[in-house]
Amino acid sequence: MKKIILLIMGVVCFGATAQDEVVVPGISGMLERVQGQMVDLAGAFSEEQMGWRPSEGVRSTGETILHTAAANYYIAMRMGFPPPEGVDIMNMEAIEGKDNIIETYKKSSAFINEKLQMVDPGSFGEEVDFGFAKMNKLSGLLVVLEHNGEHKGQLIAYARSNGVVPPWSEGGQ
Repeated sequence: MKKIILLIMGVVCFGATAQDEVVVPGISGMLERVQGQMVDLAGAFSEEQMGWRPSEGVRSTGETILHTAAANYYIAMRMGFPPPEGVDIMNMEAIEGKDNIIETYKKSSAFINEKLQMVDPGSFGEEVDFGFAKMNKLSGLLVVLEHNGEHKGQLIAYARSNGVVPPWSEGGQ
């Protein structure tokens, strides 16, 4: 009986460890895919379309990309990873020029991806105050993924409104 209990405990412990090795790579892989699509879509807009907004008081195309970049830094900061020297989260949406906007988003993506890899799965349950909500670290990682996906969807709507086809769906239009 003891051997069976030890065997079951070993399988359970192995399963828990295996899950830890799946969560971060799974979230990271999905995030990198969404970020790649954001960069591709941003590249499909013209310089002029970076300033387009659907109505007054709504973020422009460029501001939406920069808002997402700033949020990547902000969420990482709340999880204990300060932004790199010289990164101004509060004024990021004021950056102009298509190339500068895309480069800013790429840098924030690389930063959040690097920091995501540093989160210890054993700390997933620790509470973090994100300012907009208190949740655990794992939820914070999911917020990064969801937030990037949310604004990818917003940019798809902006693209379609301006006759821009998302690069990954050009064949099907």
